[in-house]
Amino acid sequence: MPFTPALSRLSVRQRLTVTIALLTSLALVAVGLTLYVVESRRIDRAIDTSLTQEIGEFRALQQNEVDPQTGAPFASADRLLEVFLERNLPDDNEQLFAFPSSGKPVYQGAPDPALQQSEEFPRVVAEMSRDGGSRTAEIAGREYRIAVLPVVAGDQRGSFVVVHDVSGSRSDLHDLMTTYALLAALSVLAIAGLASWSAGRLLRPVRRLRDTARGISDGDLGGRIEVTGHDDLSDLQRTFNDMLDRLESAFVTQRQLLDDAGHELRTPLTVLQGHLEVLDLDDPDDVAATRDLLLDEIERMTRLVNDLLMLAKAQRPDFVRLASADVETLTLGAVDRARALAERRWVLDAVARTTVPLDGQRITQALLQLSANAARHTQPGDEIGIGSRLHDGRVELWVRDTGPGVDPALAPQIFERFTRGDESDEGFGLGLSIVCAIAEAHHGDVVLDPSDVGASPGATFRLRLPLPPRTEAGQQS
Repeated sequence: MPFTPALSRLSVRQRLTVTIALLTSLALVAVGLTLYVVESRRIDRAIDTSLTQEIGEFRALQQNEVDPQTGAPFASADRLLEVFLERNLPDDNEQLFAFPSSGKPVYQGAPDPALQQSEEFPRVVAEMSRDGGSRTAEIAGREYRIAVLPVVAGDQRGSFVVVHDVSGSRSDLHDLMTTYALLAALSVLAIAGLASWSAGRLLRPVRRLRDTARGISDGDLGGRIEVTGHDDLSDLQRTFNDMLDRLESAFVTQRQLLDDAGHELRTPLTVLQGHLEVLDLDDPDDVAATRDLLLDEIERMTRLVNDLLMLAKAQRPDFVRLASADVETLTLGAVDRARALAERRWVLDAVARTTVPLDGQRITQALLQLSANAARHTQPGDEIGIGSRLHDGRVELWVRDTGPGVDPALAPQIFERFTRGDESDEGFGLGLSIVCAIAEAHHGDVVLDPSDVGASPGATFRLRLPLPPRTEAGQQS
């Protein structure tokens, strides 16, 4: 279409306004044309009906009436025409003419100088006076509908003529259409203004979305759209805000991963570089010792990278895959697997006999991580217990030990990355962070039970996962 490039340069608000204005204009034009055609046909039918009625009345007079002066049938055409004009009055925009056998024609009705002074009108009547009938003729720039009836009485011959001013009858229609056009134009302007205002309000959320996206391009990930409505655009805004939350979380995770990897890998890389720089290739014992040390550092870096990747994956929606899991079977399996971690007194505290949707592999991973953490902080002969229960609308799984416990000063930040329980811990301080990530992926949390004064030593870490609605409580043992 030729106007497409021009429309493409307009804003969406302007396009909507122009489109609505065009559609409204087309609708009003279609209505106006339909009105004009229908009314024009009605006027034409009314004119033909009026002409037919006048001709019919004249014929009725000619056939059924007698001359009121003589009481006998009309003796001449002139007398018949004279009597009819005396008795009848024409309709609006209509004239009745009598063309006698001799002399000037006479008429009944409002005078029409353009018609009465026209030379064309007598010629048209003369052409039709033999056979009669009706026709439309343009006289002096106006349109007339002319019906002629030849009249023969006695030895005289005349013509009865009915003339209707079609232009006059349609003048009211033209005035109506002019008024309609003015009102239609005003309506289009009013509708265009209302459409522009409405489009502006409807597109306001889109403009806010654009401004927010522009801020994101400039590096501001904290911007959010204020959602006020409940329509499709409001849903779009909420979806956009959710996407921003995920993006910001992903960027934070990415930066944290880079910072953590850079911070923790710097030391082993320095160790590797330092030993390689002082390595004596001619000393087999030095080469062997350096090789063992480098392999150990590489193994530590591999574990660190795997742990960091695990934490990074925890932000992905597919980190957990929920499926119906038997909590009792999961608890017993965790105990069986944990026995291989260290020589401790592994005991089963309790089990919850219920089935809930969760990722069994991730929960087992979390329990084993807590078990390994407990094993590192206990000695042979110490007790480590694993259990599960239903409590306060949640399923709880825990690992407890009889070790020295957690320093109260360290408890608030125990779940933060690279937080170690003590300096002798050979880990990276990521284990509890991984457990916390698994719990949060299940919309739950992990807590350290508070230590009571005088209570037995040790620590209890508890996974608390929400139960779905209508989950029946299982038996505990």
